[in-house]
Amino acid sequence: MTFFSVPSTFSAPALPEPSAALAPAPVRRVLASPRRVLLGGALAGALFLTGALPAGAAAAAPAPTPAHAGQQAAPKLDIQALRAAVAKLDDPQATAAQIRVSGSSGRWYGTAGVADLRTGRKVTADDKFRVGSITKVFVATVVLQLSAQGRVDLDAPVQRYLPGVLPAEYPPIAVGQLLNHTSGLPDESGPGLPDTSTPEKVLQHRYDQWTPQQMVAAVSHGPMKFAPGTRQEYRGINYVLAALLIEKVTSQSYGAEIDKRILRPLGLHDTSLPGNDPRIHGPHVHGYLALADGTLSDATVFNQSEAWGEGEMISTSRDLERFMTALFSGDLLPRDTLDKMFTLPSGDVRMVDGSPARYSMGLQTASVNGMTLWGKTGERYGYNSGMFSTRDQQRRVVYSFNPTHRDQTQTRMTLRIADAVTRSS
Repeated sequence: MTFFSVPSTFSAPALPEPSAALAPAPVRRVLASPRRVLLGGALAGALFLTGALPAGAAAAAPAPTPAHAGQQAAPKLDIQALRAAVAKLDDPQATAAQIRVSGSSGRWYGTAGVADLRTGRKVTADDKFRVGSITKVFVATVVLQLSAQGRVDLDAPVQRYLPGVLPAEYPPIAVGQLLNHTSGLPDESGPGLPDTSTPEKVLQHRYDQWTPQQMVAAVSHGPMKFAPGTRQEYRGINYVLAALLIEKVTSQSYGAEIDKRILRPLGLHDTSLPGNDPRIHGPHVHGYLALADGTLSDATVFNQSEAWGEGEMISTSRDLERFMTALFSGDLLPRDTLDKMFTLPSGDVRMVDGSPARYSMGLQTASVNGMTLWGKTGERYGYNSGMFSTRDQQRRVVYSFNPTHRDQTQTRMTLRIADAVTRSS
């Protein structure tokens, strides 16, 4: 999750599962060295990409088509590099991975590992997984649709739509500043935040029930971190507020609006918002956490209310590709509104660490091997995913993998895939 403190050293004893019905799959040995786990938001906001394939399983890529006028053609897919990049499930340790590459310059799909350690079942394209902060793209799309319909003013303070939700002494925070993470809201603090210092503690809290009001209350202590619009810091709470705004404006749950406006029109039948249901229904990939004794515990069953509005969704690589294609093609937003998803804050706005801003209203951007991609990463316990594309869609990629440690080592996989997807063959 993105709004709680995160583990430092994993040293607690193994945790028994709460009930036999939810008993984990048989465990498997993993590296037992202590790991430092970062905030979920920091991981979800890292570069991007990941996936994999079983030995020999991949679709041949067709010959690239010419680029649009004035645009450089994307390089032909390097299948060998893709295979090499995703083959290492021990760096970082992961139980499964999949990657789907598409676009006018070629297609490829592959998997590695198993969806379920208990049965040994291989990963398939039909398997669902937790997409984490990719949820934010769906939320941003609905807010921007409401803006295009004249029902939401992106320049108006969110306090106009949600009076009394934030402390009265806080300055006005524009709706658009929530979407591009320039709100300046303070860090979470106060009583009631669960102890997530070890994987064992995390699993003890897997059935905790949270409300968005509790989440907002956790950032309602202390002064603002910076004046709204002056800096950028990736924060999940921005999208909790954005989802609350959707509900206030439409008088419907934000999930119902996503379903009505995106899922049903696009036929995304394998994408859902679980609400208080901790399970993933239908074929899915299991996620695991490494415990202090080196064994793995199945963390698939997990109440996602802590990620409400900003990271709770479930999907498949195929559905995410279809969503990204429709979004980038202008099927969900008028062109002038869609442009906001490809526009970073003004040049003088930088991340809090001094690096250039990299979040627009709903997306993040990265340039690798001279190729600029737009999309979003996502991360939950036992899951890491992402969807990215060049704006002209010559190159699209959706990936998901299942790391056993929630720490910075996850970026090794994303960096390998990013390089393989963008390099010349």
